[in-house]
Amino acid sequence: MQDERENLDEGGRIVEARLAAIIDSSFDAVIAKDLNSIITDWNPAAERMFGYSADEAIGRSILMLIPPHLRNEETDIIRRIRANERVESYETVRLRKDGSTVFVSLTVSPIRNPRGEVVGASKIARDITQTKESERRIRVLLREINHRVKNQYAVILSLIRETGLSSVSIDEFQAKIRTRIASLAASHDLLVRSEWTGSTLAELVKAQLAPFGHESLVTISGPLVSISPNAVQNLGMAFHELGTNSAKYGVLSGAGGAITVSWSVSREPAAELTLTWDESFDEPLVPEPRAGRGFGTVVLERVAPFALNGRASISRSPSRITWTLEAPASSVLMEQAGADGDA
Repeated sequence: MQDERENLDEGGRIVEARLAAIIDSSFDAVIAKDLNSIITDWNPAAERMFGYSADEAIGRSILMLIPPHLRNEETDIIRRIRANERVESYETVRLRKDGSTVFVSLTVSPIRNPRGEVVGASKIARDITQTKESERRIRVLLREINHRVKNQYAVILSLIRETGLSSVSIDEFQAKIRTRIASLAASHDLLVRSEWTGSTLAELVKAQLAPFGHESLVTISGPLVSISPNAVQNLGMAFHELGTNSAKYGVLSGAGGAITVSWSVSREPAAELTLTWDESFDEPLVPEPRAGRGFGTVVLERVAPFALNGRASISRSPSRITWTLEAPASSVLMEQAGADGDA
């Protein structure tokens, strides 16, 4: 009998040691308290999560971890533990030693003595702050996407309306609206790749002019400037209209000449972006070239400048088309990282 009792005691000590090792090595905070909410046990993960050492925490009320407006949670937990009721896991907020908050998922279980009486409760707290932040970012992103989708609908409806007014046949309308929506899609692709943080001006120009070919006839130069999503969409439309006009009547049609797209950012008297499309022809074109008709002109003279709170002008002659846009630098997100190479 003595040997059996010793074996049982030894087995109990082994189980306790294993349990203690598991608790000590846990990544989750494991805290035990009595029915007066006084902390009795505190593992290393609790110290990392809340900032209190075991010596600082044990013997103090668990209320030191609970924001004042949530202390009714503790009252309810103690009541339910005393009544031997099940406490479902739940998410809440707790306080660290430095006063900052941490989102936690709590699992509460009763602690019983050898007679089966409830004498306290154990809490396992898992830090879910990153999860909550990810959820917040997703909510913000969904609201942003919803806003931008509505804007895209408005732009497409405007494209349909204005293209219809300037088209003389169904075939012409279909061709124009197809290429203009494809232009919007190209700008959208740039924004998706950047997670809606914008795009560099050089990338936007290249993406919008790529469908027209003749890349060797286009020179792109300027500092590395990243523009806002709204500007990407509207300037993308402007470059599409300029490219379309050039593919019909100008350099991109093979008529000879060159296109230079350049920009600069001045600092005085106020930071301002100046963007220029300069298309020159080897031989004067007759009749005099036009920088887009109908909706194209509206985009170049009104829509794009408005998007950047700026102003624009178009200069036309038989040998050159120049479109210039000036806008406050506050309307663009800009980084100085050297100059873009020629394209």
